[in-house]
Amino acid sequence: MSSVGLFGGSFNPPHIGHLICAQEAAEQLKLDRVVLIPLHTPTDHQLPSDPGPEARLALCEAAVDGSERLEVSAAEVQRGGTTYSIETLRSWNDSRPDDDLTLIVGNDVAAQFPSWREPAEVLELARLAVVSRDGESELLLAEELSAGFPGSDVVSVTMTRVDISSTLVRERIAAGRSVEYLVPATVAAMIEREGWYR
Repeated sequence: MSSVGLFGGSFNPPHIGHLICAQEAAEQLKLDRVVLIPLHTPTDHQLPSDPGPEARLALCEAAVDGSERLEVSAAEVQRGGTTYSIETLRSWNDSRPDDDLTLIVGNDVAAQFPSWREPAEVLELARLAVVSRDGESELLLAEELSAGFPGSDVVSVTMTRVDISSTLVRERIAAGRSVEYLVPATVAAMIEREGWYR
């Protein structure tokens, strides 16, 4: 049995904060690997300056290139349409039933968890890991979710505060400013080569 963390998001584009989050979850929860899953279409918002799901998938692959613990899945990009975690978990469970799944979500996303599509089944298929930056109340939120869904497995992960966002990266690129050290060098090179986010 393999312990796998599933880390979904728009990754528009992926940055160092995403990789730190994935690495912290892997270490703190003793996961064999963490899989970044870029979504095709978000459920509740538009993606500004979106180069497209295939481009974001390629950026994620570039971001984790060479990592022993981080991988990328094209599952949601290939499925197309609006992304729901429950569909990804069902599909993963059907194709790899021996994997022990942990769904990794940020504190802000976890706060909306009760309104997700079929949240109780999500918690049947995977442990939920709530990731927060230092100073945020991830433990309280994890406890609240556990209380709201009896018998569920909700855990907390704390990561070093890194105030980098995809919005910041996009804004800097659009302004012609450097994103060196904010994104992996492989990601910066691909964005520069393709002319994305300008």
